[in-house]
Amino acid sequence: MPARSKAASVMNPGCLSRVVLARIADKWTALIIYILANGTCRYATLQRAIGGISQKMLTQTLRSLERDGLVLRKVHPVVPPKVEYSLTPLGRTLIEPLKAICTWSEKHLPQLQANRSRANGGKT
Repeated sequence: MPARSKAASVMNPGCLSRVVLARIADKWTALIIYILANGTCRYATLQRAIGGISQKMLTQTLRSLERDGLVLRKVHPVVPPKVEYSLTPLGRTLIEPLKAICTWSEKHLPQLQANRSRANGGKT
């Protein structure tokens, strides 16, 4: 039996790096990282900034990002409780690649829409 490679590879269906890829490729993750790249935010600020995200999805995504060590959740001991979110050093390593993807999406949107329209017979 050949020795199993210990190197992480997203091309290997059994590799946990696919879980990581799924986390960072998620649209809500990308938008949260994009916003937190500008600094610490409270929950309500994040929800307002991310149009269309439900409270449930924002909470789930933030919890996952916190569990993965990408986002830090800080609760201030005041009444009512004040909760702030910020990127960890590991989370900050995602700023550049995710901003590049967001910028690419915005820049190429007209081309993508035109291609989609052509493929759909003129319907968008």
